[in-house]
Amino acid sequence: MRVLLPRSWSIGKRLIFLYTIMICITLVLSGLLLDWVLRNDLAKEDERFLATQMQSLRVLLREYPDNIKTWKAEIERDTRVSASTFAKYYVRITNEEGKTVIETPGMPQNMGQPLSRKSGAIPFVDIDYTVFTAQDGKPFLFALAPAKEYGKGEKGSIIQIALEMSHEVAIISDYRQKVAFVVIGGVMFSLLLGFLITKEGLNPLRELMHDVRSITPDKLQVRVGFRKWPKEISALANAFDRMLERLEASFTSISQFSADLAHELRTPINNLRGEAEVAISKARTVEEYRQVLMSSLEEYERLSRMIENILFLARSDSKKQKINVSTLNVFQEITEVLEYYDAVREEKGISVILSLKGTLNADKTLFRRALANVLSNAFQYTPPGGSISVQSRITSEYGDRALEADANKKEGLHQSALEIAVSDTGIGIGSEDLPKIFDRFYRARKARSIYSQGTGLGFSIVKSIMELHNGSVKITSGPSPGTTVILAFPVENSQSVLIVGGKEV
Repeated sequence: MRVLLPRSWSIGKRLIFLYTIMICITLVLSGLLLDWVLRNDLAKEDERFLATQMQSLRVLLREYPDNIKTWKAEIERDTRVSASTFAKYYVRITNEEGKTVIETPGMPQNMGQPLSRKSGAIPFVDIDYTVFTAQDGKPFLFALAPAKEYGKGEKGSIIQIALEMSHEVAIISDYRQKVAFVVIGGVMFSLLLGFLITKEGLNPLRELMHDVRSITPDKLQVRVGFRKWPKEISALANAFDRMLERLEASFTSISQFSADLAHELRTPINNLRGEAEVAISKARTVEEYRQVLMSSLEEYERLSRMIENILFLARSDSKKQKINVSTLNVFQEITEVLEYYDAVREEKGISVILSLKGTLNADKTLFRRALANVLSNAFQYTPPGGSISVQSRITSEYGDRALEADANKKEGLHQSALEIAVSDTGIGIGSEDLPKIFDRFYRARKARSIYSQGTGLGFSIVKSIMELHNGSVKITSGPSPGTTVILAFPVENSQSVLIVGGKEV
């Protein structure tokens, strides 16, 4: 059962309150249980006492059936002895007509009527008990029974015993006062004990809070999970450390991104500024101004592409990039993208080999953009006379990200995928550059020396596009014989149609 507490309460206050309530309920229930046990035991003890006295009187009346003086002497003696031990009781004996034969002083009046004969009555056992309060306010336990079992139509003496219960009321009242004192004292003590226990129990949390407060943006390398924490705090500390690792990576990435962005923007802006300063340094002809504007336009286009790419990556990171998935023919889409590079292919004498099959479900625009970025690098860094091959194949394994998404769908690892591999015979990528190839604005030194106009965002965009499709991208390369980029798209109900050179076989 959930206890609703104010959300503004601290954990310590909640624990102290709940601990105190638990102790209070336990003490109250224990007190009530013991009170019931005490009253029940006292009542049974009283009934046993009256049953014993009733039995003694029955024996007395049976041994001395007509000796009233003996009855009176024995009864007065027994009542005096009993009164000295705090068990004060009174006796009345009536005859067959209901007239009082013997009555001890102090016997309350009008306490009951003689018993009528009960069917199957057991001699010396059938006793009626009644609890009542006398006119003076004293409580009594009243026992009423025949002196002997009667035959049919017979009458006989009735024994009445009244046991004063004032001492038991006093015992119960005193007990309840003590229980109330114990409950109140226990609650106060539990408050103090709960405070001390909670304070000690929350010490690890306070230590963790102290460590966390010392972490600032310039101290993200600090970790809190190295201490030996309690199990619950350890899980929290480890989760916090993982968060710090992500934050540190994000801060480092943002810092590097800002530095790289400033560097990349500085070059075209400096070019624009230099050209403008040269242009206005003296009077120019119309053709010279035209050449300056044309050169500036190229820089503007470069800046525009860079800004567009940065905005695309930002939308992808924030999951705001929308994709419109449709079924695409792999061969048709790739051949249409390759048409944009016909001039470069002819100029450099690069041969293109196609071996394609299948269809896939993807966003047409984004698919073409990813493929264009990969092909652009292939044509840019493949030397004259080289070759580029584009192949596709159906496979059941398509990268960690796709496999993870597939597992989340509880479909196992049997969902098919279509891999598009673009291989070239270009300059390749060094092993030291491969781990950084997807970093934004990163460009290998060899690539900068060949083509200085790049921004280093191409593969970052390819990776973002593949992640939007729950796919993956993989690059294998070396100094030679070139680079292979594999784009893996998860697909369902894929068609396997082999196409070579644009013709079905």
